[in-house]
Order: sequence, then structure tokens, then C-alpha cells
Amino acid sequence: MKDSTLIRKLHMDCPLCGRTHEVEERKRITSIILKGEEVTYEERYYFCANADDDENEFETGSMTNKNLLNARNAYRVNKGMLTSDEIVAIRENYGLSQVDLARLLGWGEATISRYESKAIQDEAYDTMLRLVKDNPLQALDFLKKNAERFSGPKRSEIRTKIVEKLDSYGKEFLTRQALEGEYANFEELSDSNGFTALNIDKIEAMISYMAEKVSNLFKVKLMKMLWYSDVLAFIENGSTMTGMVYRHEPMGALPIGHYSLMNLENLNVQEEISYNYDTMLHIYPTSGMDYTILSDGEKAILEKVVEKFRNYKAKDIVEYMHEEKAYTETSAGEIIPFSLAREIRRF
Repeated sequence: MKDSTLIRKLHMDCPLCGRTHEVEERKRITSIILKGEEVTYEERYYFCANADDDENEFETGSMTNKNLLNARNAYRVNKGMLTSDEIVAIRENYGLSQVDLARLLGWGEATISRYESKAIQDEAYDTMLRLVKDNPLQALDFLKKNAERFSGPKRSEIRTKIVEKLDSYGKEFLTRQALEGEYANFEELSDSNGFTALNIDKIEAMISYMAEKVSNLFKVKLMKMLWYSDVLAFIENGSTMTGMVYRHEPMGALPIGHYSLMNLENLNVQEEISYNYDTMLHIYPTSGMDYTILSDGEKAILEKVVEKFRNYKAKDIVEYMHEEKAYTETSAGEIIPFSLAREIRRF
């Protein structure tokens, strides 16, 4: 009880004491062994104050199923696999039923239903799901490969839905491919990428989040704020937020692939003419951006960076970064290792 949290109180037929009375719905963090590994997850249960201390908790069937699903999803997260909610999102993104998605991938018709409710997919199936997650072209390829599993009208209906997705974010996919291609040599976790794999979803959320706080956010200033955000995360957690690799450039730390980065369709980047007629890239918040990918700790880091540099002009932040040890002890064109960045001037 002391490690649990009260959710609500409700009247119900209690199977422990046999009476109808007010019971407490509570939650706690607990653990279970799944596939030989201990997994920590959130568990919900009912508490009866009238029952003996040895048996004062119970669950309904639906509550047990939900608890087991939470445990399986925790296992998936630990293994870097898609959760049941993410599998549902893939299917709904294409407007497909569970059977439709299973047939599209060439699987048994009940496979997706099991993955969304109780079973844990193996690595090969997880890889196939990821192939179609953000790639309508791959989904279209699977449809061609497994066309015989659908009737003519159904196949046409699904193809139309996939093509709609291809039209709506095909440019974003191609730009992501370009950026990911520039990081092909940095897939191994190292000091160069802050022991983090490239995370484009998080990069987009970070940029939009900072743009909401900083009205004069232009490209040069943004690049430095991204570097400082990654540095603070590295200092606090031993790993960065974005997985980007930064080079020593005349304007300070600049991430590899910064041109592709600015072309991402999910960013709100506008070309504007400055007072001296130079073209500048002004970054604005993205309407409807999902910030749930950012943890509270990561948002706190972004707030620190915003608070420090909100009123800096591009020239000011460049000059500030030029005095960092990470910059002075690297040469032009060299990658700036995050181990050097540990010694930045504290905010």
C-alpha cells in the first residue's frame, strides 16, 4: 500500500468479502519475469479494506489483461521493439483493419490481433512492421507482393489509402532518407554521436519546442542551441538527445546534414530577407507537433538552453561557442567529441 497510488474509489461487488461496498482502485510499479528477464511496469488493482491482510487485493479479468499488456510493452521498450500501441498506430495510419495489415505483410490473419493484445512479436516481424511504419513506398511494395490475398476492390481500396499517405508525407520520407544517408557512417554508438542513434522525430520536436519559446530563431542560432541541448543531456545522462554529430565550422558547432535537416517537411522553416538583403531561414513552431516524445527531463534541458540564449543574436551565440574548450581544442572540419564538451561553461 505504501508504494501504491490511489486512483479512485468506487462501489462494487467485492469478491473478497462478498459485500457491495466502496473499494479503492490503486496503481503501483511492480516487476515480472518475461522471457527470462525481469521487467518493471505499472500494475493496477483493487483494494478491499474489509478483507484479511493476506488477501485484500484483487483484479478483474480486463484489469489483468491490461496489466499483462503493460508488462509486455515494457519488455518491448527494453528490447527496442514496437509497443502494441505503436502497432495499432501503424495500422490506423493506413486506415487498415487488423486482418488487412496481416495480409498486407503476408502473415496469418490473427497475427496483428495477437500483437496488439497479448503476444510479443519476434525481431523479424518487428523489422517488417518498422519497414512500413514511416515508408508508404514499402507498404505499396508489400501490397504488390501479396496482392493475391485481397479481392480486386479491397486491393484497390488499400492502394488508394497508401498512395494518399505517400502524397501527404512522401517529401518528409525522402528528406529523412537523405539525412539518414549522411549518418550512415555514424550508426555505431560513440563519443561522436553522444552514444545515441539519430532520432529525427525527437529533433523535429526539439526544434519546434524551441521555436515556441524563441521568436528570433534563425538557422545559425538554432544549430548552436541544438548543440548545447545535446551537450547538457550528455553531461546529465551520459548520452545526447538527438544522435547528431557536430563538426568544427567557422560558425561554431554545426551538425552533419544540416541542409537536409532544414528541409524536413515537419519543420516550419521560412525563407526571409534580412535588412542587408541576405536570405535567412527563420524557424517557427510546427502546428500540431507531438511533444510527447520529449521527456520532462529533456524539456527541462531545452528550457535551460532557451533561457540562456533567448535574447542572443547569431553573432553573440557564435562568439560564445567559440570560447568553449570543445571548439578551441578541435580543428576546422573535425568532429567535436562530446567528451570534450563536458567542460562547457555552466549555465
